[in-house]
Amino acid sequence: MNGQTSARAPLSAEESAAAEEKLGYTFRDKALLCTCFTHSSYAGQWGGESNERLEFLGDALLGFFVAERLYGEGGAEGEMTAARMRLVSAAPLERAVRRAGLEKFLRTAGGYTAAGKAVSSLFEALVAGVYLDGGLEAARTFVFSHLSAEDAAEPNYKGALQEYLQAAHLPRAEYTAEGRTGSDHAPRFTVRAEAAGRSAVAEGASLREAEKRAAALLLRQLRGQGE
Repeated sequence: MNGQTSARAPLSAEESAAAEEKLGYTFRDKALLCTCFTHSSYAGQWGGESNERLEFLGDALLGFFVAERLYGEGGAEGEMTAARMRLVSAAPLERAVRRAGLEKFLRTAGGYTAAGKAVSSLFEALVAGVYLDGGLEAARTFVFSHLSAEDAAEPNYKGALQEYLQAAHLPRAEYTAEGRTGSDHAPRFTVRAEAAGRSAVAEGASLREAEKRAAALLLRQLRGQGE
């Protein structure tokens, strides 16, 4: 080895076809497809355009698609905001890329590997690439073909608390609404969770959210007590 980092060549015709099969979309502009998979480290070392500008556009498009879907499903503003933030965060996007096997096509150099932010940002770049090549509906279809609510499922703290109590042969937890503050547009609810002689209080944008947070705090207390 001469100490230089060997870079993978730009996507071949065979690799482009394989990537498109995993994407579920065929690009008319193959150069755009290659740009989607070009990390800034590769572009900096070997020239060409990186996918950073596509990431910027894809981030905005992804936020719009997810917000649109959540709005159509109903729910309070606070719940929708929390769900959107979870779903467009790095971890769910990285899982979606790896589940499809798309990270293997990412071109990197200089010691960078297809991991972490490079992978989650790839999803955003691909959203933008599909949008620029095929339009809004094609991009929307791509997003929801690869990203699902399960990718960002929030832990079921109320269920976990109940399982803990059942295992210890203790009564079910009780939840009490203790107050509401804020405006009608942005309310804040306070809930107390009680079980096994302990209690925890939490706030949330809805009663459901406040109950979940209170359950999480109480479960942490009880588990700590038992250690």
